[in-house]
Amino acid sequence: MQGRKDRMMRMVAVLMVISLVIASAATARAEEFETSAKFAYMLDVNTGAVLLDKGSTERMTPSSMTKLMTLYLLFDAMKKGSVTPETTFPVSERAWRMQGSKMFVQAGDSVAVKELIPGIIVQSGNDACVVVAEGIAGSQEAFADDMNAMAEKLGLKDSHFMNPDGWPDPKHYMTAHDLALLARHIIEDFPEYYPHFKETDFTYNNIHQPNRNRLLYRNIGVDGLKTGHTEDGGYGITASAVEDGRRIILVVNGLATEKERIEEAERLLHHGFRDFTTVKLYKAGDPIEKAEVWMGTEKDVPLVTAEDIGYTASKRIGQKDTAEMSVTWQSPVVAPVHKGDKLAELTIKRNGEVFKTLPLVAGADVPRLSFFGRMKAIPLHYLSGKKE
Repeated sequence: MQGRKDRMMRMVAVLMVISLVIASAATARAEEFETSAKFAYMLDVNTGAVLLDKGSTERMTPSSMTKLMTLYLLFDAMKKGSVTPETTFPVSERAWRMQGSKMFVQAGDSVAVKELIPGIIVQSGNDACVVVAEGIAGSQEAFADDMNAMAEKLGLKDSHFMNPDGWPDPKHYMTAHDLALLARHIIEDFPEYYPHFKETDFTYNNIHQPNRNRLLYRNIGVDGLKTGHTEDGGYGITASAVEDGRRIILVVNGLATEKERIEEAERLLHHGFRDFTTVKLYKAGDPIEKAEVWMGTEKDVPLVTAEDIGYTASKRIGQKDTAEMSVTWQSPVVAPVHKGDKLAELTIKRNGEVFKTLPLVAGADVPRLSFFGRMKAIPLHYLSGKKE
């Protein structure tokens, strides 16, 4: 329709400038806080702020943290309905012969998925991973192909899988950043299955084993995810914790001992919760702007946020920063308008560079005018100097 044009509404919010002055300190300190881990990455899930970054994009040996991808594929199959908790997979001799941490499945048996899940999470069973891989894809090799395809789909930019359990292989690697992203996907994509990660023990075949994630026993809000250890990779953990509604994901790897792994992970999580806070700018549904509506029963419609908008802010003094917000939409919006329709984009710039772009949606329904109402509105529209 002629006459529709892009219109940029620019505004600078004092609240935004203040919050970014503080948040800039969070960014600045992401690499300043020291850790003995060779690799470390800590993410505030609520806002996407990086709280700690040490070699997060360098390839490393993920060890048993690999099993998070195996679990992702298993959960995905369950969500799609091709696998259920009652589905059983046969145990091959190859699975039974797997070394390292084991669930202790027996060759020739069939094991239910509901038992294989804690067998992988709690007992870190390499044998259980092979059972799942062969059960879903027919072989470890085919399953590894599925793992790599899913990694690409999820945006894991520097990960490559050769097996489902993390058995050492020079072509098998991940990054701390990719592990954190994978953990976030598990938490957000499978909320119905994520509680499995806080199970503290599991007994199978009369063998009782505790969860290797010792952070679960420390009452610090940790509810997942997975430890890992090999001689080449050292000791590592991908952990997540919640405190006062804030969720943090932490990945550390390359530590010297199991004791150091748990103590360093706990120290870093305390740092994330103690030294940072969330500044809330808008709640979902808050109006940001109004857009003119053409041929509607109302002359305009509120543009509202579809989600909460906030920033992770350092509690320490940081350097000053500048920011501005702009809202972009097609003007005028043509009726009818339905509540929830995406109509605009909110762009937040920091120091002239785009920091975040978020959708704004219609905050109300605006029905179209009746036929006679439209006939009356058209000449008024032209008289106002606009063209349809």
